[in-house]
Amino acid sequence: MSVRFSRRRLIQTAGAGAMAPALAAAARKPWPIVEGPDTPKLCLGLWDGGDPERPEVSMRRIKQLGVDCVLAGGPRIPWDEQDLRARIERCRAAGLTLYNLMISGFPNVIYGRPGRDEEIEKVIQSIRAAGRAGLPVIEYNFYAHRAMEGYYEQEGRAGAGYTAFDYDRMKDLPPRPEVGAYSAEELWKNLTYFLKAIVPEAEKAGVRLALHPNDPPVPLSRGSAQIMATLEGWKRLIEIVPSPANGITYDCGVTRELGEDPVQVCRYFLSRKRINHVHFRNVRVVKPYEKYAEVFPDEGQVDMFAVMKELVRGGYTGTIYPEHPRALDYDRERGPIRGYPGGGGYAGIAYNVAYARAMLQAALSS
Repeated sequence: MSVRFSRRRLIQTAGAGAMAPALAAAARKPWPIVEGPDTPKLCLGLWDGGDPERPEVSMRRIKQLGVDCVLAGGPRIPWDEQDLRARIERCRAAGLTLYNLMISGFPNVIYGRPGRDEEIEKVIQSIRAAGRAGLPVIEYNFYAHRAMEGYYEQEGRAGAGYTAFDYDRMKDLPPRPEVGAYSAEELWKNLTYFLKAIVPEAEKAGVRLALHPNDPPVPLSRGSAQIMATLEGWKRLIEIVPSPANGITYDCGVTRELGEDPVQVCRYFLSRKRINHVHFRNVRVVKPYEKYAEVFPDEGQVDMFAVMKELVRGGYTGTIYPEHPRALDYDRERGPIRGYPGGGGYAGIAYNVAYARAMLQAALSS
């Protein structure tokens, strides 16, 4: 059977083929792809500049990487509005936006001890001060004990340092006498009491709260339950007080440590507008919850590009922290590295930022 082509059809087909590249080029966004109010924004900790004794030097180094937002540990509670404004202004003078402060100093709340109401009042005062000063996010932890004793350094590619964790190293450790042991029911009760007091105040102040998951996410840490060590716990958290102010720090690395799908988990919390901060890192898991290693972002089990695309697709406009740099010889040769075993310094941070920015630009342009 013969196929007949008319001259007109031949011309139309040829014309469509010639126009396709031009149309595709027109659909592409102009470069460079930059962060803005309607996109996710990379951030770093103020300590990531590598010179804690000279904050101006550290901030300059952060800015040189093209990062515009920073986070830090907060002062002692209760926070003071003028002090927060001064911190924000110091960052602004270096071209940086102070976006997130970690709040702590409320152990009686966590343990349900006398004095917790006084601590809650100090947290509320801090939230109000943050709102007046214009700080968008307050991050916090809620655990009776953090399972740090299971960390150790593991040798990675070409001798780079990985931060590994093995629950067997610490699972039999007894409770600390000054802390004791707490059941999941006790900690949930204490967290509920806390959230019902502070979330309405955060709503009124225009501040979003971000609870970081338990990391390492082991079942018990020195005899105490870890209520933020499961996906079910994360979901339960955001239902205690239904509000965008009551959110999480979504960590794709921790999500994989749980054995969960980071993209699906990201989608779940994004669809409910409960991701108020993001940690962007990769892991290689041997046994969920108990044995894993934090590795370079390009070689772990998390599909980092899929996570970044999900954040963009879901309309996330907050900060993304490419944290936990790996230990490179370049950093080791320049002095002791603070932090986790196998963790790195400024050169490792530069690697993480470059990788995360490539992921973000690709996601925004696709």
